Amino acid sequence: MNDIRKVPFGAGAEWLLGGIALLRKAPLALGLLGLIWGGLSALATASGQLWLSLLLALAGPLLFGGIVYAAREVDQGRSATPAHLIQGVRDGKLPRLLAMLLPQVAALLLMGLLMVVIVGPDELQHLNQALLQMQTNPDPALVESLPAGRLMLWLLAVVVVGVVTGFFTFVAIPEVMFTDRGAFAAMALSFRACLRNVGALLVMIVLLLIATFALSLALQLLGALLAFAIGAQASMFVVQLLLMAMLLPVMAGAVYLAWRQLVGDAPVVASSAHGFEA
Repeated sequence: MNDIRKVPFGAGAEWLLGGIALLRKAPLALGLLGLIWGGLSALATASGQLWLSLLLALAGPLLFGGIVYAAREVDQGRSATPAHLIQGVRDGKLPRLLAMLLPQVAALLLMGLLMVVIVGPDELQHLNQALLQMQTNPDPALVESLPAGRLMLWLLAVVVVGVVTGFFTFVAIPEVMFTDRGAFAAMALSFRACLRNVGALLVMIVLLLIATFALSLALQLLGALLAFAIGAQASMFVVQLLLMAMLLPVMAGAVYLAWRQLVGDAPVVASSAHGFEA
């Protein structure tokens, strides 16, 4: 359980395909978990209450850990239930799951510092003034005056920081859910596993982005059709729920399978059932 395995680049595609296969194996059960999370997110946003959105963000590692747990249940031939969303609480692992937020907090602080360093205080003040003026006067000259080069450099830095931050939690959440390892030890293990398998991880990220774009486009087309029947706002709500219902279980399944193959109970090999052997 302590060894970090090296996998080929193609493993990233296998993780994603395995996550899709797990959703196909139990579409209603796993989809319901994503639907519940998506519904809570939509309600928090619609309420306009900042504390609700903050509370849901804090619960993110717990909820994702619950879907990862449910993915393993499905993979091992058992049923997924809504109660799995709070499996971390039932197993006494909530503090360790909440610790997974620390890399994200550190990343946000680092992004803010990088903005000041890369863009500069004077340019930030100019950017703020230009954005305020564009709300009442959409003059193209205001856009041309923005420090586009520095902003692009900062965005590139944000992407790098975001990916590296994800290294700390990629397989740390399933490691906490399925073992007795502490939060910081799990995050250190996850970071080392990702560094050793950057290629596979990047393949999965790229394919996940492509799949998300394609799924979003398909659902947007569905939403356009639904808008004639139930209205634009209601159709947007339905599209968002469907996206979460499909995307979250696939991501959780992919992370679970990646954990199994990189640091988990056994190397995972291909099978005709769903791309991985249980």
